[in-house]
Amino acid sequence: MAGGDGTGTVLVVDDDDIIRRSLERGLRLSGFTVRTADGGRTALGLVADEPPDVVVLDVSMPDLDGSEVCRRLREQGIDTPVLMLSALDELADRVAGLQAGADDYLVKPFALEELVLRLHALLRRRTRAGAYGRPAGPGGEVLRVGPLEIEPAAREARRDGQPLRLTRREFELLEYLARNAGLVLTRDQLLDRVWGYDFEVRTDAVDTFVSYLRRKLEEGGRSRLIHTVRGVGFVLRTPEAHR
Repeated sequence: MAGGDGTGTVLVVDDDDIIRRSLERGLRLSGFTVRTADGGRTALGLVADEPPDVVVLDVSMPDLDGSEVCRRLREQGIDTPVLMLSALDELADRVAGLQAGADDYLVKPFALEELVLRLHALLRRRTRAGAYGRPAGPGGEVLRVGPLEIEPAAREARRDGQPLRLTRREFELLEYLARNAGLVLTRDQLLDRVWGYDFEVRTDAVDTFVSYLRRKLEEGGRSRLIHTVRGVGFVLRTPEAHR
């Protein structure tokens, strides 16, 4: 299990033997306990037998692609953080991985140092959230903002009484925006509070997840709740705020 310094057990899943061995060596030198799998089906078996603290999962694999692996893990109720690896020209695969429930992604090639920092961030959030990745906080708390109703402990969200099917990261993003409704939040603030990054990183993860979240919140022609403030960030405003 992850320790207080953010290290823990990492399962590296990649069908490329050279990449797999390189990551294993680098992560071990960085203080992690590392297990490896050369394909998606093997990875599912390893996670079921002995769940790691975090999974580093390649998107493109011949037997079972990373998005399908992630989707099956989430369907089984396994909330282990997943960081996807994708090639630069595989945008569609990367998007599919995030929609399947992945927590973050890195585009190949990447620096080992950045991977290590992101893994530390994922593990710190998991430790703060407690068992099964559920956020700490008062039991039974219900957060109501306009048409939204959010239950952090149960990890459930509804709009106009209708359940929203959100991935873990989408839920955490929505919860943080709702707790700060009316306040403009920068991308750096969201990276720090939702992703747990306390280092400078270039990523469009915030914009990507805001896009996914909007799609689900606005399904059926419902009004926009999350607004872009150009050059600054995002803000959640209820319809009443515009009246």
